[in-house]
Amino acid sequence: MSAMPPPIADERAGLREYVKAQQYAFHAIAFGLTDEQARSTPSVSALSIGGVIKHVTSCQRSWMRRVEAAPDLFIEEQSPQEQQAQWADEFTMRDDETLADVLARFDAQNAETLRLVETSDLNAAVPIPQDVPWFPKDVPAWSVRWVFFHMIEELARHAGQADVIRESIDGATLYELLAGLENWEPTPWLTPWGKQPIGG
Repeated sequence: MSAMPPPIADERAGLREYVKAQQYAFHAIAFGLTDEQARSTPSVSALSIGGVIKHVTSCQRSWMRRVEAAPDLFIEEQSPQEQQAQWADEFTMRDDETLADVLARFDAQNAETLRLVETSDLNAAVPIPQDVPWFPKDVPAWSVRWVFFHMIEELARHAGQADVIRESIDGATLYELLAGLENWEPTPWLTPWGKQPIGG
């Protein structure tokens, strides 16, 4: 996959390609990590690469449930206690989890998100829950279109956090990780992660 989304012909293609590009960034960020590295917290933050990927998986799932329910309000079936426990768990890659498993769940959710990008009515109303303190009280609904733009924002924001965590682990940065993941040819100015630099 290119480091940039391809040219786009219309709005839906733009939403699809930008969501897909932000999803794919996490595969580059996780490229070459061991399970131990993926659950490590090497920066000032308490977050790990595995924990961030678990969170963006859950974040997509939550928003896509709202999209699927539109124009009705999605009603959470879990109790507040269950929701709180899930919230705490999704930021941590536990000892009984592997990076491969975390990425597999992420990919399954990515596919569902992209399916909804392709099939949902972008103009449909997505009612705003009024019991969430950071949601607006003076707006009755977002649109499905708004939700997908928000997904791009959420994925990009957390990919940026994960970039910093990854660089704190082993110094790797996004373009060299992308180059390693996709086996790009080395150049004098970009060495794929895991390969020797030209002349090195």
